[in-house]
Amino acid sequence: MTDPAQSPVAALFDLVSSTYDTTGVAFFQPIADRLIGELAPEPGESWLDVGCGAGAVALPAARAVGPAGSVVGVDIAPGMVERLERTAEELGLGNVTPLVGDAAEPPVDGPFDVVASSLVLFFLSDPAGALRSWLGLLRPGGRLGVATFGPQDAWWDELDSVFRPYLPQEMLDARTSGRDGPFASDAGMESLVSAAGFVGARTVAFQLPVRFASPGQYLDWTMTTGQRAMWMRIPEGERPSVRERLTSLLRDHAEADGAVLLHQGVRLTLAERA
Repeated sequence: MTDPAQSPVAALFDLVSSTYDTTGVAFFQPIADRLIGELAPEPGESWLDVGCGAGAVALPAARAVGPAGSVVGVDIAPGMVERLERTAEELGLGNVTPLVGDAAEPPVDGPFDVVASSLVLFFLSDPAGALRSWLGLLRPGGRLGVATFGPQDAWWDELDSVFRPYLPQEMLDARTSGRDGPFASDAGMESLVSAAGFVGARTVAFQLPVRFASPGQYLDWTMTTGQRAMWMRIPEGERPSVRERLTSLLRDHAEADGAVLLHQGVRLTLAERA
């Protein structure tokens, strides 16, 4: 059996763990904050953050549930787990437990009041199987919240199209691209969650405005997120021309001050264990 810790996803997020979400672009945290708000944390609750990354969900959730509550953060990348541990200690959040583990089968025992997962499910080879494993970690009446992507605006899609000729099929398939299958619609995600055994599936969808102060900030941001995987597929000698094309597109769309405003659709799928 393949060790999940040796997977390309683990290697990618280990690589970017020290710089992840440090470029000043408000992207991951607003999505996490909206997910937490929809899940309505209560003091004393136990939460599981699956694919916790640097703690966009885990840290504010830990504040919300308070010292009597707890948050376990699981991530496949050791560098991300180490970073979450350091940040929790710096913030004095003693109710956060970071663990290295596979999101498909978190190495924890339940039951939890809440299982949350932000921008993770589409990375997994068997999303339905992962959801079934998460169901078993919830107490009866426990809540599930999953954030995935909705449609991008046309400008953002044009930027992504610059990368597409270099990407292998596994980075273009329906599961990861969200262009088809359950990740492409509210109904598809609700059906995926319901088929895993959850009840009361519903969707909260919104458009997230994402402001890049300059084309350079956009380029830096792509290197410090999962999008770095796209850059790694481009032959080194061709990367300067790709950067030039992206910069040109961004300048075409820039505001008077040089900033670029793009919009990303976000889909929150919420449900419960019966």
